Amino acid sequence: MDLFDKVSEDIKAAMKARDKVRLETLRNIKKLFLEAKTAPGSNDELSDEQALKIIQKLAKQGKETAEMFIGNGRQDLADHELEQVKVAEEYLPKQLPAEEVEKIVKAVIAEVGAETMKDMGKVMGAAQKKLAGQADGKTISGIVRKLLA
Repeated sequence: MDLFDKVSEDIKAAMKARDKVRLETLRNIKKLFLEAKTAPGSNDELSDEQALKIIQKLAKQGKETAEMFIGNGRQDLADHELEQVKVAEEYLPKQLPAEEVEKIVKAVIAEVGAETMKDMGKVMGAAQKKLAGQADGKTISGIVRKLLA
C-alpha cells in the first residue's frame, strides 16, 4: 500500500475514532497529495518519495508556525499546530541521530573532494540526496558547516 492509500485509510479510522486533530491533519495531507497528483506534468501519479517530501514540508511549516505563535504569546495555537506536526511525522521515516548524519556527511565530503566552505553547495546537494527523509536540511547544513570550517 502506498502512502496515498495509507493516508486515505487512516482518514476513515480517524473519522470512526472521532479524532478531530488527526482527521484535520490527514485531510490536509490528502489535499496536498491530490494537488500534486493533478499538477501539470504529474500524469496523475504520486510516488512515495514525492509524498514524503510533501509531508516533510508540511511538518516543517507546522513547526515554524508553532514557533511564531509561541513568540506572539499564543501557546494554545502553538499546541494545536504541534499536535498536527506530530500526526504528520508518523508518516515520515525515523530521523537519524546526529552522530549517524555526521558519519554520512563525512563520507560525502570525501566522495566529492570538498575542502572549504566554497564546496558547501556540492556537499549539501549530495548529502541531501543520500539522507532524503532521514535528516532535515537544517541539521545537515549545521554539520556540513562544522566539518568544512
